[in-house]
Parts: sequence; structure tokens; C-alpha cells
Amino acid sequence: MPLLPDNYGSSFFDYLVQQRPDLAPAGKGLGSASGGSSTGFEESRGSHVPPVTHGTTVLAIKYQGGVLIAGDRRATEGYQIAGRRMEKVFKIDEHSAMAIAGAAGPCIEMAKLFQTELEHYEKLEGVQLSCEGKANKLGQMVKANLPMVFQGLVVLPIYVGYDLKRAEGRIYKYDITGGRYEESDYHSIGSGGKDARNTMKEHFRKNLSEEEALQIALRALYNAAEEDVGTGGPDLVRGIYPTAKLVGLAGITDVVESRIATLYTALIDLRKRGA
Repeated sequence: MPLLPDNYGSSFFDYLVQQRPDLAPAGKGLGSASGGSSTGFEESRGSHVPPVTHGTTVLAIKYQGGVLIAGDRRATEGYQIAGRRMEKVFKIDEHSAMAIAGAAGPCIEMAKLFQTELEHYEKLEGVQLSCEGKANKLGQMVKANLPMVFQGLVVLPIYVGYDLKRAEGRIYKYDITGGRYEESDYHSIGSGGKDARNTMKEHFRKNLSEEEALQIALRALYNAAEEDVGTGGPDLVRGIYPTAKLVGLAGITDVVESRIATLYTALIDLRKRGA
């Protein structure tokens, strides 16, 4: 029997689901010592199942050269801070990235599996999937995670890509059933997502420059942290700042931490002056 039979086509994810479902997202439920599942209800009743670490607020915003995608660094367990340096924004391939909100473990696994899926497809087919095709693939993975949603392990991504055919950046959001929806200008998800969207709605305009888009994104995360306990703002004492990536024709560029720190210093100075 060949390693990858023809009936699985070019999809590594389909092969994994059929041959090793225990390694697929839906096959990794979080069980308790007695074999039960971990949910918020069990935790509230005094269950000994440990709380699940969650990533919080991530966003994407278009600018004239592509799309900027960013996220805060805080991870929470209930009302406690589980981590201050969590990475929530991932490069998927040379022209696409995703950011995740939800149960941290499954989120990170989905990002890694998505990277492998696209690499596998390109090696077998000799071409890359289209931007829309990549978005559809991610939707299939989110849909496959639905059984874990009923255990409280929700995974919700934002996917962004630079469409080489259209010569523009594109933003996709998802619901828990794998439904895929394209956003025209910006989007944010997570516990502080609504607050971040309100800021972007106020300041967004067409054909933003890269610098303007970055300023709006950082302001949105800052305002979300002001209103939402799950969202981490800039930590000037520890030197921890949100992460951001630029997705454009030239590929993916990480926004260096020193640049983010400078912009936050300027923003905080404005707030001190009441601006």
C-alpha cells in the first residue's frame, strides 16, 4: 500500500483524518482522569480537570500594500494570566498568515497542520493553492474541530493572504462550523475583538499607508486591553509588546519589536496629554 494513496488526492489533512484520526484536531479531546471531558460547567462545579489556556485578541487590517495581522501576547486560564508571551500570529506560507483565538493548544496545532497541508499540496501538485483555496482548506479544518467545540475547546482563526492574481490583500473570518466569510477592510476576534473593531471602525479609511495601518492596529489592541481583562496591552516593565506581520507582494515581514515599542511610547504620551 503506498504511503499516500491516490484516493486522498493532494490533501495531507484528509489523509490524516482517515488514517490517523487520533492526530487530527477532532481526535484530541481533553479528557479528565475519569474519562470525562473538560468544560466550563465542570470547572464551575469544582472538577479537578485543569482549566484550558486561551489566547485572546487578534486582528487584521488592510493597507495599500497588503494586509497587516496582529495579536496581543496574553494567555488566560479562567481569571488568571497563564502566559504573557504567547505567539498568536503565524506565517503559513510566503503570502499568507493566520492568527488564532480560543483554546491555545488546539489553536497552535491547527496553525502547524495548516502549514503542513499547504506544503504538502505544493509538493504534490507543483503549484500553490489560490488565496481563496487556502481559505477554504482552513475552513475544512475549523469544521473538523467542531466535536472539540462541545468540550469547550473552541478554535477561531483569522486568515489573511496576498492574492497574486488580484494584486491585493484579503481577510477571511470563520465561525465554529467552518463557515468562511471575507471581510473587505478589517476584522478582529477574541475576548477583546469587539473593542478592537470599534477602534478600527473609527480610524479606518481606504488606502492606508503601512505606518497608518500599524498605528491603528496597535491603538485597537491598546483600547481592547483597556476594556477587556483577557487582552494584554504593552508591558513596558517586562518589554512585552503585541506582535504584527505585514503580508504583501514581497512576502511576509515581521514588524520589529523596537518599532512597535516606539509607536506605543508615542501613543501613551498622547494619552497622558489627554489626546
